[in-house]
Amino acid sequence: MEINERGFSDKALEDFELIDKAVREKDQQAYASLMKRYKKAVYFMILKMIRDADDAEDLTMEAFAKAFRNLHKFKKDYTFSTWLFRIATNNAIDFIRKKKLKTMSLNNTMTDDGGNSVTIDIEDDDNNPQDEYIKSQRKEMVRLFVSKLPAKYRKLVKLRYFDELSYDEIAAELGKPLGTVKAQLHRSRELLFEIAQGKNKHI
Repeated sequence: MEINERGFSDKALEDFELIDKAVREKDQQAYASLMKRYKKAVYFMILKMIRDADDAEDLTMEAFAKAFRNLHKFKKDYTFSTWLFRIATNNAIDFIRKKKLKTMSLNNTMTDDGGNSVTIDIEDDDNNPQDEYIKSQRKEMVRLFVSKLPAKYRKLVKLRYFDELSYDEIAAELGKPLGTVKAQLHRSRELLFEIAQGKNKHI
């Protein structure tokens, strides 16, 4: 991997250009390119932490939604991948705390595109005063996009994200097969990704 005199890889510099286009020019293809580059990596990182594919998809969507909403605040002091992975990690840690999942040690490190170590830490304090704030921010973030969904998906997303029902509980609530609920929520997430990328005019 080539590292330039500023210490960033060519890929990191390309990310900076995409971010500039996304923020300054509202270039939707730039958002799409950033998501295409990192969606799979973010998903598998989260999946390793929480070991549930459906929840990992939810959290991946939330991570990109938050990153894109705050892209104008990104500083080029470090790589976009470092920033994105930290957003995704913090979101997953909040989820773990809320669900009180017992996980394997998260005190390991990842290396981003610039060769920098990204440490994943989790505190043991279940009553962290930031938890409720983080939870409210996640809901606010998703709420920004839900109103743009087709009507048939809005109730599903509300039950999942705002009422915090499990897939089984949603199936019982709506009287639908579990497989149908999972398939429709998967489609809802795809649409939310598109909305996060600014493609809602096609929805």
